[in-house]
Amino acid sequence: MVTPGGRNEAWDWLIILTVFFLLCSRLILCCLLPFIASGSSSIKWGTVTTSPSYQCRITFFTPKDLPLLPGSPRRLSPRAVARGGQGLKHGKQCLKVPGPRAPGLQGTSNRDSGESSDGGSSYSSSVINNYLDAGEARLSRMHFHDNQRKVDYVLAYHYRKRGAHPSHSSPGHALAIVSNGEMGKEPHVGGPGDIELGPLDTLEEERKEQREEFEHNLMEAGLELEKDLESKSQGSVFVRIHAPWQVLAREAEFLKIKVPTKKMYEIKSEGCIAKKFNEILQKLSSPLKPRVPEHSNNKMKNLSYPFSREKMYLYNIQDKDTFFDNATRSRIVHEILKRTVCSRANNTMGINSLIANNIYEAAYPLHDGEYDSPGDDMNDRKLLYQEWARYGVFYKFQPIDLIRKYFGEKIGLYFAWLGLYTSFLIPSSVIGVIVFLYGCATIEEDIPSKEMCDQQNAFTMCPLCDKSCDYWNLSSACGTARASHLFDNPATVFFSIFMALWATMFLENWKRLQMRLGYFWDLTGIEEEEEHSRPEYETKVREKMLKESDKSVVQKLGTDMTEREDEDDEDKLTWKDRFPGYLMNFASILFMIALTFSIVFAVIVYRITTAAALSLNKATRSNVRVTVTATAVIINLVVILILDEIYGAVAKWLTKIEVPKTEQTFEERLILKAFLLKFVNAYSPIFYVAFFKGRFVGRPGSYVYVFDGYRMEECAPGGCLMELCIQLSIIMLGKQLIQNNIFEIGVPKLKKLFRKLKDETEPGETDSAHSKHPEQWDLDYSLEPYTGLTPEYMEMIVQFGFVTLFVASFPLAPVFALLNNVIEVRLDAKKFVTELRRPDAVRTKDIGIWFDILSGIGKFSVISNAFVIAITSDFIPRLVYQYSYSHNGTLHGFVNHTLSFFNISQLKEGTQPENSQFDQEVQFCRFKDYREPPWAPNPYEFSKQYWSVLSARLAFVIIFQNLVMFMSVLVDWMIPDIPTDISDQIKKEKSLLVDFFLKEEHEKLKLMDEPAPRSQGAGHQSRRSRAASSALSGRSQPGSMASSGSQHTNSGSQHTNV
Repeated sequence: MVTPGGRNEAWDWLIILTVFFLLCSRLILCCLLPFIASGSSSIKWGTVTTSPSYQCRITFFTPKDLPLLPGSPRRLSPRAVARGGQGLKHGKQCLKVPGPRAPGLQGTSNRDSGESSDGGSSYSSSVINNYLDAGEARLSRMHFHDNQRKVDYVLAYHYRKRGAHPSHSSPGHALAIVSNGEMGKEPHVGGPGDIELGPLDTLEEERKEQREEFEHNLMEAGLELEKDLESKSQGSVFVRIHAPWQVLAREAEFLKIKVPTKKMYEIKSEGCIAKKFNEILQKLSSPLKPRVPEHSNNKMKNLSYPFSREKMYLYNIQDKDTFFDNATRSRIVHEILKRTVCSRANNTMGINSLIANNIYEAAYPLHDGEYDSPGDDMNDRKLLYQEWARYGVFYKFQPIDLIRKYFGEKIGLYFAWLGLYTSFLIPSSVIGVIVFLYGCATIEEDIPSKEMCDQQNAFTMCPLCDKSCDYWNLSSACGTARASHLFDNPATVFFSIFMALWATMFLENWKRLQMRLGYFWDLTGIEEEEEHSRPEYETKVREKMLKESDKSVVQKLGTDMTEREDEDDEDKLTWKDRFPGYLMNFASILFMIALTFSIVFAVIVYRITTAAALSLNKATRSNVRVTVTATAVIINLVVILILDEIYGAVAKWLTKIEVPKTEQTFEERLILKAFLLKFVNAYSPIFYVAFFKGRFVGRPGSYVYVFDGYRMEECAPGGCLMELCIQLSIIMLGKQLIQNNIFEIGVPKLKKLFRKLKDETEPGETDSAHSKHPEQWDLDYSLEPYTGLTPEYMEMIVQFGFVTLFVASFPLAPVFALLNNVIEVRLDAKKFVTELRRPDAVRTKDIGIWFDILSGIGKFSVISNAFVIAITSDFIPRLVYQYSYSHNGTLHGFVNHTLSFFNISQLKEGTQPENSQFDQEVQFCRFKDYREPPWAPNPYEFSKQYWSVLSARLAFVIIFQNLVMFMSVLVDWMIPDIPTDISDQIKKEKSLLVDFFLKEEHEKLKLMDEPAPRSQGAGHQSRRSRAASSALSGRSQPGSMASSGSQHTNSGSQHTNV
């Protein structure tokens, strides 16, 4: 029978029956496949793909970029499937298995025809058929299941089907999602093909709709997605994202990403002497170089230019799939993810907002395969592991270029800075060891320590505590005096000056290295990327709008986020909105600082009371000072480690209260708060010993008491410098060993073990075949998420403070810092390569606010070392005595000069020593201070020597500070921030780029004039029209580049199309 339109009705019925038969066959096959499939074969049939995990997958992309062939199957909206059964009685939901399509509808539309029952529009997406043979296996775990499109980014979320019948978790359930037919608008219960589902949780349903809208918007932006269907009662789903060439080219032009052109030029070589020296240095250091391609000595460099689709002929594009490396591809996708809006999620912008609202669990780019995979196949991750992230290659240089290529410029700059800092510690460690050996060599020639150890002098010292403490001989402190000379000698003054200049040299060399890396990494002239609002900021703005006006104002949030940036200030957070947060920050920081000082005071009280208690026992009386000092330092170390973790969390919480608008602002404020709190926490015990201990003791007969009966503690006979050295060394070494190494190694392993145990104990279906051969996105999902470089920078900044602030008291600090950093570089490398998800590649020109903090610490170290030398050590008193009071210009008699007399008959009642065991009768005892003797007209007042020493100390601080500051400024002025050769190369590159443009323009015009000649007037008119039409595109090029690059637009676009 033939219809009026000329078609045979029998053929229509035959087509309908064939489609229906194919649907039923696929449904039965997918249900039975788990029981009949074996091995690791992967079968793809039509639009449904079954893998060893027995999960059906769908692959879809945007019709705008890759048009479908007529009659290609269409994908139904998952939201329409999930919500298609609403409106049923008794709260039940049904999943409608679609029937055959009407003949006239097949292949006539590129739109989804599925609609939700509540009238909401469903999102269109298309399915691509990947026809593979049944025995064809996966070639790469870095691609879609078609083995062609690379996975550039992964979104992960966890779903849970509450109330679902256990039988509905079979893979056959997923077949209903993909179909060539339509969803029924009014499904009925109990009809043929209906599958009953339990009621889904409301929150889970909302999240599902928000995910679907977000993924639809990603496809509208041109991205291609592949995801696993939710075929189990619960589990994790991974949405794989691929950026096709059209999207990469568009976004690269939008982000102004610099890419290499066809033109290469030779890098300017040094002079003859420098060239010879460099060649010798290269040969000597060749065993220390990692065996990576980036470290080959290339003397050629490609000209770089921001990517432009109209100037495709400039670039050497051999393969579009590999023109942009993996880090750049993931960066482009991440930029799209950050600016994509989801209206159902309160108009939030970007993937960060969705992760904050638990719509997605994670978003990350993939690693380049496994780092420990067997075989000879090599990828960048495996190469980094073998040549960089192992402790066995600690002696090799870092492959900075490969690090930058794999992780991006921000992480590359961190490791370049860490490498330069570690290399600069080598000369400071050598000088520190020389200073220490000088102290060891001159210890026998030190006259003050000899006088203290001479038992014939018999200086009788006053009791160290009331009642229980007896008089004692100064010679009993001989060991402490000799040990103090190791660090308190004239060489430490030189070393302090050297370290101040060292800090300046380090910062200047870092600026030069930063510029050099910026030149080779094409970072010169890049613009700061547009910062998107943080989710917390958007929420705060929304709450403000709800409070200030009725709910209709919320509709303004439905506009694009770029329009929101241009709204009036009434929709932004003013200082009045942030004032409670600022007030809370100010009060909390003051409270934390006061808490730190209180803990330091509590440790002081512990030292005083413990010393008094141990002095009561004769057995422990001889080791009181050693016991109290050691235990107090350990307590300080434990408190510092605990408060460090607390202050880090508090700083983050306080920064969130401020509600910064962008991530960069958030990071800078977090860094400042965390650094302030951790600086006070780490250095307050050291500052107390260096500048306050023993300064407020009083004198015999008039001591200062903390509590009733407990005197303020005083320094050892050899001074407080030795105790400062002990305090600094234990805190520095303990902090590096426990916090920086054990925590960084142990905590991630414990977290990984905890997640593994949690996954094993969590109820749900498991797939043994899939667990034996996990995909790359599964492996990366099990890794720790990347949380930023703030912890890594912070521990190095605190160490930099230990090395510079009190180096006069501990010259070996650079040595221990160097040993720690040799391990730290490989530890951080191993963590980034093996234990963390791959970070997003971020382009940046410098290390940001960390440089300002380093510069501030360097300047503050000059002042602190000046006071340590002047006040804590005996350097100034020795100089004053030697040149003002000594009879022969030597230090003979210096110890007697620094000790004052006290008449023991003037001790307060009840403070005299009980049962004194002193051999001789004591009339006067000595104590360390510059005071008048008891027989003077003004007994126990400060003597002339005291004021002479005090004025000399203040004069030294002023002279030392200004001298070192002047020398630092001089070094800063003498060393240019930009190396001369780099400055010349940048100028040369600009000139070569203009010449290259002109040459390419010339060749293009010749190629355009080669076709069959037309009339002379027409040709002239054609060239004029081309120049005029391309002038618009040339406006973006500065200077002469605009005029030279304004004549190839049409030809460039033609070349692109070809």
